[in-house]
Amino acid sequence: MTTDAAYRALESRYSIDLYPKRELTIVKGDGATLWDADGNEYIDCAAGIGVASVGHANPKVAAAVAAQAGTLLTCPGIFYNDIRAKLLERLVTLAPDGLIQAFLCNSGSEALEGALKFARHATGRKNIICAMRGYHGRTMGALSATHKKEYREPFEPLPGGFTYVAYNNIDKLRAAVNGDTAAVLLEPVQGEGGIRPGRADYFKAARALCDEHGALLIFDEVQTGFCRTGALFACEHFQVTPDILCVAKAMAGGVPMGAVLAGKRIKSLRGLHGSTFGGNPLACAAALAAIDFMIDEDLSGQARAKGAALVEQFLANKPARVRDVRHLGLMVGIELKERVQPFLLALMDQGVLALPAGPTVLRLLPPLVITQAQISRVVEALHEVLTH
Repeated sequence: MTTDAAYRALESRYSIDLYPKRELTIVKGDGATLWDADGNEYIDCAAGIGVASVGHANPKVAAAVAAQAGTLLTCPGIFYNDIRAKLLERLVTLAPDGLIQAFLCNSGSEALEGALKFARHATGRKNIICAMRGYHGRTMGALSATHKKEYREPFEPLPGGFTYVAYNNIDKLRAAVNGDTAAVLLEPVQGEGGIRPGRADYFKAARALCDEHGALLIFDEVQTGFCRTGALFACEHFQVTPDILCVAKAMAGGVPMGAVLAGKRIKSLRGLHGSTFGGNPLACAAALAAIDFMIDEDLSGQARAKGAALVEQFLANKPARVRDVRHLGLMVGIELKERVQPFLLALMDQGVLALPAGPTVLRLLPPLVITQAQISRVVEALHEVLTH
C-alpha cells in the first residue's frame, strides 16, 4: 500500500462520510502549487474552495501565525484584545462607506447566521427574501436561505420565513418585497449556483426596494470577498452598499475566520449573540497579514488581469462541448453541455485541480498569486480534456 493510499484508508475509516472524495492526499502547498503524499505536483484551481487567495504557505501569514501562537491563542469577547482591535479597525476602514462595525466569527455559515439574526433583531420582522440558485451554507439558518431542495429537505423542519425569487429579475423581486420583509439576501456572484454574476441594475433595484420598505440588504460575499472578483468586495463593481456584508473564506489566508460587516441600523445585541472562538487572536493575526498582503500586492488588480487572460486564452479555441463561459475576476465558470464530474477527474490526471458549480459547470478559483505560466498550463489542460 502506497503512502497516499494508506492516508486515504485511515481517513476513510475514522471520518464520518460527508464528502465525495477524490483519490488524492494533499500534504503540501506553495503559492498555487500543491503536492500529494507521493510527491506528485498539481496546479490548484480550487484554492480550498476559494480560501487560499494569497497562496498556500504564504510566508507573511505563516510568520504572523507563528508569532501569535507563541504570544496568545485565545481571548473571548468579554475581554478586549489588541490584535482583534487592530483587525476590526482595518476591516471597517476598508469596507464600503456606511459599514461601520463588525462581528468576527469562524466561517461563512456562521457569518450568515449572524446576519440573519441581526436583520430580524433590527427590523422586528421575520421574512427573508433570497434568490433561486443561491447558496449560503450548511447550518440550519443558512441552509434555510439556500435554494437547493436537496440540501434542505433531509433536515426539515428548518427555520421558516424564507422566500426564493428568480435571480437578476427585478419584477419578481419587486413583487416579493413588502412591509413584512426583514431583509433581502443576495450573492453578487452566485458561486455554487453556477458562477452567475448579478447585474448592476438588479442590485440597485434591490437597494431601492429595501429603502422603500424599511428592509435591510444583505450581501453574501463569503466567496466573492477579498479581491476574488477584481475588487476588494464584489459589491464595489455595482456601486451598491448593503446594510450587512458577510465575508469569510479568503479573509485569513486559510485560517478559519468569518465576519459580518454592518451599518448603523444594526444596534446592540448584547447577550443575544456571540462566538467562543470568534475573533480569536490567532485568526485575527492571520487576517491582518493576509489583508495587508492583498493590498500590498494589489491582488484585486491581479485577479482582473489574470481572469481576463485565462478566459481570453480559453475562448481562443473554445471546445464544442462548452455552452458558456462566465467570470468576474478570477472567479470563472465554464458551463458544459454535459455533466462536469468526468472532466474534473480528467483534469486531475492532467495535474490541475478544479471544482464543480452545479452538475454542468466547471469552476476555477485559483489562488490570486497564480503565475501566467500556470494559467497557460491550466488552459492547455482544459483544452486537452474538453476536446477529447
